[in-house]
Amino acid sequence: MKLIPPTSFKLAAATAAALLALAACAPADDSGDSTDAATSIDDCQIADLPVKTAGKLTIATDTPAFEPWFVDDDPTNGKGFESAVAYAVADRLGVDEADVEWVKQGFNQAIQPGPKDWDFDINQFSITPDREKAVDFSSPYYAAPQAIITLADSPYADASSLADFKDAKIGAQIGTTSLEAIDAIAPSSDPLVYDDTTKAAQALLNGQADAIVADLPTAFYLTAAEIDGSTIAGQFDAGNADGEAFGLLLPKDSELTPCVSVAVDDLKGDGTLADLETEWLSKTTDVPVLK
Repeated sequence: MKLIPPTSFKLAAATAAALLALAACAPADDSGDSTDAATSIDDCQIADLPVKTAGKLTIATDTPAFEPWFVDDDPTNGKGFESAVAYAVADRLGVDEADVEWVKQGFNQAIQPGPKDWDFDINQFSITPDREKAVDFSSPYYAAPQAIITLADSPYADASSLADFKDAKIGAQIGTTSLEAIDAIAPSSDPLVYDDTTKAAQALLNGQADAIVADLPTAFYLTAAEIDGSTIAGQFDAGNADGEAFGLLLPKDSELTPCVSVAVDDLKGDGTLADLETEWLSKTTDVPVLK
């Protein structure tokens, strides 16, 4: 079967980043805020940024923080793809590691409109038009396909197409694009909805679900460390053949959004994001595509 090469993911992220970067670098509006006119990383250093705490960058993520995005459920150690990306963004903004503060924020609460207690959140947030009505996103830092997880001794483990899951009970975490992606599988029953991925994994182990959907890197972690006897049946196109773009999430109309996007673009431009992807997500392409 055809495999999705890692360059496809990077190309999709780079294309989306170019479009979003144009918006980030548009001329300032009548408010006169300097960050709206940011055109380079030199315009986006911590002393001049509208952060929650002067001189510091407050970053949020969910708990537990799963691999390969974080390691040992500890965002502060700089290990795991998203932890490393967060610290790399901080570095581009002139923030020392010691001046990065992490706070806990649930996924579903983060995507709701309203004020936040942090500067940005990093938690595999796919950039979607509906979410952009309530929050801001940076330029994309990664693009991921969706994957179907089932038990290794399940008849669904040998599926060769999405049609093989027609009669399956399939679930995913509430509020995620993984839940929306189940529509592409088109099972005969309504999707099962769980508060978080841990509960979805437990439902699979308990036999309450035949399969669950998660982004592919998370699927690798779940099958390796969280769900004994599980396997990845395959990855699939949920409406974007090159994967879904992940962005850093900020409060709606945040004055910090342009500079965070500039930092992400800078990391992409010099190859840092590609290096971090290779270091932490190198296994994610060796999975067959289900159509």
